Amino acid sequence: MQTLITRPATVADIDTLRLFEQGVIEAERPYDPTLKNGTIHYYDLELLINSPASVLMVVELNGELLASGYARVETAKPYLQHSQHAYLGFMYTHPTHRGKGLNKLVLDALKQWARERGITELRLEVYHNNRSAIRAYEKAGFSQLMIEMRMGI
Repeated sequence: MQTLITRPATVADIDTLRLFEQGVIEAERPYDPTLKNGTIHYYDLELLINSPASVLMVVELNGELLASGYARVETAKPYLQHSQHAYLGFMYTHPTHRGKGLNKLVLDALKQWARERGITELRLEVYHNNRSAIRAYEKAGFSQLMIEMRMGI
């Protein structure tokens, strides 16, 4: 029987993580007309891997990375009840492994990492018209809070 391993990413994983990053970007392009064309980068992967204020988790099977996600400790606005929260991002599952619960494994690992640091609030962003992602996060226990608006001028 094959065993899935959820673990923090290492610098040895960066080549695959860069491919995952492009997968995230391509999935988000239809929702965001402001993204530049061509190859762009969202994440400083080395910082997410090496910073004590963040963790980049991956799910691995037989040495192959299948999914990713990060948590980064951020200072909350002074008027909020919590002083810090963990911001989540880079939630990605390889297309051939979607629907197998890998995103839940990543979320569980990120929640545990945040709890170990005394964090009581998780935050993330999702495009308002990305219904499948919204449903997945709501299923995981998240609730909608605010919609960010924009206007090109």
